[in-house]
Amino acid sequence: MRPPPPPLLFAMLVLAAARPWCEPTPDAAGGCPRAAAADSATCVDLQLQTCSDASYNQTTFPTLLEHRSRVAVESSSEYILLSVLHHLLEGHCNPDLRLLGCAVLVPRCEGGRARRPCRHVCEELRDACQPAFDAIDMAWPYFLDCGRYFVGREEGCYNPLEKLRGGLDVVEEALPSGLPPTFLRFTHHSYAQMVRVLKQTAARCTHIAKTYSIGRSFDGRELLVIEFSSLPGQHELMEPEVKLIGNIHGNEVAGREMLIYLAQYLCSEYLLGSARIQRLLNTTRIHLLPSMNPDGYEVAAAEGAGYNGWTSGRQNAQNLDLNRNFPDLTSEYYRLASARSIRSGHIAIPQHYWWGKVAPETKAIMKWMRTIPFVLSASLHGGDLVVSYPFDFSKHPQEEKMFSPTPDEKMFQLLAKAYADVHPGMMDRSENRCGGNFLKSGSIINGADWYSFTGGMSDFNYLHSNCFEITVELGCVKFPPGEALYTIWQHNKEPLLNFVEMVHRGIKGVVMDKFGKPVKNARILVKGIRHDITTAPDGDYWRLLPPGSHIVIAQAPGYSKVIKKVIIPARMKRAGRVDFILQPLRIRPKTFLLGPRRSGPGGAGPHREPEESSQEPLGARRQPAAGGSKPWWWSYFTSLGQHQPRWLLKY
Repeated sequence: MRPPPPPLLFAMLVLAAARPWCEPTPDAAGGCPRAAAADSATCVDLQLQTCSDASYNQTTFPTLLEHRSRVAVESSSEYILLSVLHHLLEGHCNPDLRLLGCAVLVPRCEGGRARRPCRHVCEELRDACQPAFDAIDMAWPYFLDCGRYFVGREEGCYNPLEKLRGGLDVVEEALPSGLPPTFLRFTHHSYAQMVRVLKQTAARCTHIAKTYSIGRSFDGRELLVIEFSSLPGQHELMEPEVKLIGNIHGNEVAGREMLIYLAQYLCSEYLLGSARIQRLLNTTRIHLLPSMNPDGYEVAAAEGAGYNGWTSGRQNAQNLDLNRNFPDLTSEYYRLASARSIRSGHIAIPQHYWWGKVAPETKAIMKWMRTIPFVLSASLHGGDLVVSYPFDFSKHPQEEKMFSPTPDEKMFQLLAKAYADVHPGMMDRSENRCGGNFLKSGSIINGADWYSFTGGMSDFNYLHSNCFEITVELGCVKFPPGEALYTIWQHNKEPLLNFVEMVHRGIKGVVMDKFGKPVKNARILVKGIRHDITTAPDGDYWRLLPPGSHIVIAQAPGYSKVIKKVIIPARMKRAGRVDFILQPLRIRPKTFLLGPRRSGPGGAGPHREPEESSQEPLGARRQPAAGGSKPWWWSYFTSLGQHQPRWLLKY
């Protein structure tokens, strides 16, 4: 069973149930009575959040669907459908389909005249999006009937997606020789140039990108991030979060440039209609921090490419190595792991850590991680050609090189290989190539098996949060000359995309109580992997898992735990949906005051409800249950009473 709708959506649905609604009539191709085309109209400001990014800013009432006010539109099941389509279709056809629907619900008004959207735009989008509706057994919405609510070019139609696809040169500086804004300049960027490029890129793609700062460096430079998603600026339910960080060592600059290029590439490819990039950005929230150490970069850049020393600019302005400055939670993990009844995950930062010198850049990253529920991360370095993964600190501190795997060793290997296996340089079998000593291991290695160090960012990500982070060494030259940057980009473009797409491996879902309220900080346990992750404030979670059969458990204080068996096929590239509904424990007040009795890793008390168990094979979207029952998504609309959108059901 899918969970009930989130609280905010539930409130919208309850409000809608009390509003008038138009029931589609059978003799009108499933649509509401068609409003007569008005020769004149009174234009009013468009004030609907779901349609706020439309290519126009004025509409008129009554609408084609006979809604006579903004409140009536907001209360309609059609509007609510547009508000949740992104979640129902898991990002497919978003925001295109939403903007198309807005063009019908709140038609464009200009010059005292209502305008209709173009029929050919509707037809093209219907052909592209119909499979997504079929996959969840949902009928095509009646109000997106291309023949009824849309008109041809000869009737003066407009393209409701024009703002989404057009304007490649918006707020873009003129490039030499009239080059288009999609052109990437393969050169080193100073701090000022980097900031300008990131802000220009966000300005060109305002509907999918924005910049923000996570703090300042020791010398006061902004740690600027550019993010990409279908709804920039906020976490969306069920949408995984990924971060890529470059230039943690100031003199290792290739990663800095790769992320600047990647930002421009994502923006341009989305605008140009790349199906892969649109799918990626519509289903994933990606954060790029090109330079974590801008102060160190300035020191390294002053010497210049080809003249930079091995350590010049490596550290920040406080002379701190930022990749040795994070809390050492790995030692605490090894201590806890010796007590086998204890599961690891979300280890607290020890108080004594704050007694030392903590860089502002390090604090900014830790605060960033507390703010956003990151699932996957990569830190881009230089000095070799290999992908390493946690743990970076050896199980025996005296051992400089010792294989020290995490409980998620198989998953980390898959993540590392996702990068290395499509990198031409890492797959080069020549013993003379950069990083030739990693040939036998396929250019991936456990960090501690390479060399052991403490205070690393990757270990901290894994042990303090839900985030899995790898470290990518992009090449043996830390500050490559400008003429080498194009080749480095060509080698790393596909690995970067392939790695980000790995965030959709494993399972995802929502944990709620029986009333539909999300349960935040619920623990998701996997039998045989002694590392837990927790739910986000909205109750959603993502658990990266390798292919195979897994026993997954959801539990939270005061609730009975729920156990499910899931099967992840080897070639599965989209996270399987596994939701949990937790039932409250019936505990007598006296027992509750005494506290639950620990009984193994679950911490079960003596008065437990029977555990729920089910098996959910994964590999395709949930199909509707047999016997005429409603499909899983119907729960989103059940509170609408007599105004439920039955036109979405296939009969």
